[in-house]
Amino acid sequence: QVQLVESGGGLVQAGGSLRLACAASENIFNSNRMGWFRQAPGKQRELVAFITHGSITTYVDSVKGRCTISRDNAKNTVYLQMNSLQPEDTAVYYCAATTVLGSSFVYWGQGTQVTVSS
Repeated sequence: QVQLVESGGGLVQAGGSLRLACAASENIFNSNRMGWFRQAPGKQRELVAFITHGSITTYVDSVKGRCTISRDNAKNTVYLQMNSLQPEDTAVYYCAATTVLGSSFVYWGQGTQVTVSS
């Protein structure tokens, strides 16, 4: 069964930190890429970061230096550590995965809300 389950969202003050987790079923964890996207109210969903099966990471410019994506292969889990959070980081954060050989994200979690208060 294809499954991605996010956790770790919540309410935090500006300047605070959160760590999001995405537990994946084993058949997804072998994906070429696993990533985090976010969608703020009234805005399009955007990529935040992704990590390849070989643990190469890529970040959108707005989070570089503030966020770290990592994976724990023993737990089939991908993490997104977010520091120095700002109100503009408020969004629903989604975990996503590609197929084993693909580059398009085709598997999606249900999302977790991150709210940053000023």
